[in-house]
Amino acid sequence: MLTEQLKQFPEDTRDALLFNLKVRGEMTMAELCEALNVTYMGVKRYLAEYQAQGLVESRIVQKSRGRPLYKYRLSQKAQALFPSGYEGVLTEVLDAVRETSGHKGVMDLLTLRNERVIRTQRPRFDGKELRGKVEELAKLFADNGYMSQWEELPDGNFFIYQQHCPLHSLTGQYRQLCNLELQLMRSLLGVKVIRQSYMLKNDPVCGYVVHADKAAESGGVS
Repeated sequence: MLTEQLKQFPEDTRDALLFNLKVRGEMTMAELCEALNVTYMGVKRYLAEYQAQGLVESRIVQKSRGRPLYKYRLSQKAQALFPSGYEGVLTEVLDAVRETSGHKGVMDLLTLRNERVIRTQRPRFDGKELRGKVEELAKLFADNGYMSQWEELPDGNFFIYQQHCPLHSLTGQYRQLCNLELQLMRSLLGVKVIRQSYMLKNDPVCGYVVHADKAAESGGVS
């Protein structure tokens, strides 16, 4: 049974199966066979092992013709296998602040940290066109364990998505982290950013649309 965190580029086929599910969100048996270059029976055996351990879940997708299709995805339990950086330390710190200063104390601390990150990282974005800023922002998050990628949309906007959140279990308790993350994006990019998909709403990724023709709004976040 797996107990250690997974590397970003696993060599073991079993680990690679979990990594592919993490990156892709959901996959069919055929897609897993192709991605791993493993036979149907091999993938079936791995999936059975992980389902027995509570790491992989499946759902049935009804098709218009033929037999229903199974899609597989990681369970909440499996998220702990991916690198989470300083999540444990940050949890202890926020819990201590909440005990002494309440919700306002937590928000003040997180806001201060967010402002510091924006201030120290801004030079990486100064002088760049929006495309370059989006690329730099995705790299900033990727360097901090978010498995972040981006793409340019046909309408000229951009889409940034995070396939892994190193603070995922913490954000369930401290949702302020998600709001401040969105504020950080808007501040560094200088344009409007809207969250389109959200892991806390059981989406496979957190996805953000970057509006190229709309300036960032001042004030709160949504």
